[in-house]
Amino acid sequence: MVETPSVKRESGEADGVTQPKIGVLALQGDFIEHIQMFERLGIEAVEVRKPSQLAELDGLVIPGGESTTIVRLINLFGFADELRSFVDRGAALWGTCAGMIVIARELTDSYPEPLGLIDICVSRNWFGRQVDSFEEPLQFDGIEGGPFLAVFIRAPIVESIGDEVEVLARVGDGIPVAVRSGNLLSTAFHPELTEDSRVHEYFVEMARERISARPQK
Repeated sequence: MVETPSVKRESGEADGVTQPKIGVLALQGDFIEHIQMFERLGIEAVEVRKPSQLAELDGLVIPGGESTTIVRLINLFGFADELRSFVDRGAALWGTCAGMIVIARELTDSYPEPLGLIDICVSRNWFGRQVDSFEEPLQFDGIEGGPFLAVFIRAPIVESIGDEVEVLARVGDGIPVAVRSGNLLSTAFHPELTEDSRVHEYFVEMARERISARPQK
């Protein structure tokens, strides 16, 4: 685990650096593991269950889980339009595994209907069933310290990307499994299921870059 600075929660600053407030969508999936990873980094992280909570956040994670269920609950609880506004105001958004499916422009499957937030086409369950889960070291652009050991569980892949999307990591014969477009990050694997905090740190930096976009009270 990468050593991180102590954070003064009451002020939102650590060593003179403003710390972002991160949320993890807690409708379904492995949101607790993301919360725990951010807390290890000394970052304030909250479970998000209501659209109104987004107004106070600098970044949001949509975790792995069951993509059809997550999309259904997003629509049921009125998150869809609020998530689009969240991205439009410059806050950072990260979709992991099922979250990658949720925020994609389109899927190769006919369901669920994604939110169309990041310009990628995604194939669900590319690597097979749960029993086909695996780990693989990846070169991840933007993080230091050598390869990141990624955990793939019923993981999707990125079939195609738009002109403004950057590929950060590939697997196998060059298949994209981590991409970024501005304030949007998407990974096919589960960084929260490892002891390596570097991808979470990368997202914290994305959220920190967007703090100035937070509406002023």
